[in-house]
Amino acid sequence: MSAPIPAAKPALRIIPRDEHGISRRFISPNALRVLYRLNEAGHEAYLVGGAVRDLLLGGRPKDFDVATDATPDEVRRLFRNCRLIGRRFRLAHVIFGPEIIEVATFRGNEAAEVGEGERHVVDGMIVRDNVWGTIEDDALRRDFTANSLYYTVADFSVRDWTGGYEDVRHRVLRLIGDPATRYREDPVRMLRAVRLAAKLGFRIDDAAWEAIFALAPLIAESSPARLFDELLKLFMGGHATESMRWLEASGLFHELFPGTARALERSGELKVPPLIERALEGTDARIAEGRPVTPAFLLAALLWPALEAALSEDAMAHRDMHDPQLALTRAANRVVREQCERIALPKRFTIPMTEIWQLQRRFEQTQRRRAMRFLAHPRYRAAYDFLVLRVEEEPRLAPLVSWWAALAEAPREVDGDGPHVSADPLAAIAGAESATDPPERAPGRKRRRRRRKSGASTPAVVPTGP
Repeated sequence: MSAPIPAAKPALRIIPRDEHGISRRFISPNALRVLYRLNEAGHEAYLVGGAVRDLLLGGRPKDFDVATDATPDEVRRLFRNCRLIGRRFRLAHVIFGPEIIEVATFRGNEAAEVGEGERHVVDGMIVRDNVWGTIEDDALRRDFTANSLYYTVADFSVRDWTGGYEDVRHRVLRLIGDPATRYREDPVRMLRAVRLAAKLGFRIDDAAWEAIFALAPLIAESSPARLFDELLKLFMGGHATESMRWLEASGLFHELFPGTARALERSGELKVPPLIERALEGTDARIAEGRPVTPAFLLAALLWPALEAALSEDAMAHRDMHDPQLALTRAANRVVREQCERIALPKRFTIPMTEIWQLQRRFEQTQRRRAMRFLAHPRYRAAYDFLVLRVEEEPRLAPLVSWWAALAEAPREVDGDGPHVSADPLAAIAGAESATDPPERAPGRKRRRRRRKSGASTPAVVPTGP
């Protein structure tokens, strides 16, 4: 097991322009403007972090961060298109239309009242940190060595204080300093480790990996809003399937989705169920094809085991058995409420997610008129795709999927009376369960028989011929 890098005075290595292969052609022109203007004003300024790492790997970064010795107020005076954000970490955002260049002042290692304020630590976790320092201090304060590389336009070299250049070449993620201490400072670093490993194809250093197993429960102490941001990066970046493998292997999935984890353990599942795997694969495929994706559909899959467990608990307790749709709604609300305590899921995602769940019962209503109205529902396609995912775990639903697929492809008018699909999917499902029991009809509104007015009599039939 390799030892973590000690937090000592770092030794500088300069990688000259002709060795690292980074070209300004692949750096945002706006990031270059920020770097040159800071240099012209007498400040040190470097491109830093993931952009340098990705450029060394031959990638094309989308985000560019700058580190400088200028304070946020000094940056704001240099750029009229600048705004200051953040309380935990004071940052400057230089805005160029849709692109934002994030500029951070070098962070210091010593807790002293400097600049904007001092560092505040609670139970080992940094809750506020605006202590400025030198570039050497800043290099040691970063999380991984691969993210601690600095590119300068002064001589177009890469500056390395932590051995990150070699770690990028060998594709390894190594924490700077003691892993347990660094994870306690910011537990979200554990999620960043698995996300970067999944995205870049890196391995995680042994010391950093083993510390995750011991400290994974600290994720529950992180801000639910920050965890939602990390959730989007994990699953909406085109590497959802690989991210899930790392989350599952590290135990972090159980901390992010406790309800789903309990449901899987109760059912004896030892791995992520096929429904979730197919949803992850589908998300990655759509992103690779440039098609739109929404977290709502993937969240519906990730929380489906928790919903099924909640419904099963209600059935055993005989709650809401007279109204299955009400039972589903109440169970869904409980699942969402518990999950939001861990990850702050916005309503713009939880509402369509619960609708996808609730619409699953609509597929059992195969009367022609109701079916045709359902086809026009704005969430029909998402609900149908979710039904398709369920088939692998519930093969009995296959006739229902086939029936709705045929209905969607049938011409909209046949003999002036709409489409006709001969097979009865509910009968096929019932036949798979019992050859004698008739299929249960979906609940519907009973037709009221029209009552005749009192005193009215049945009209006589008038003869029309001899």
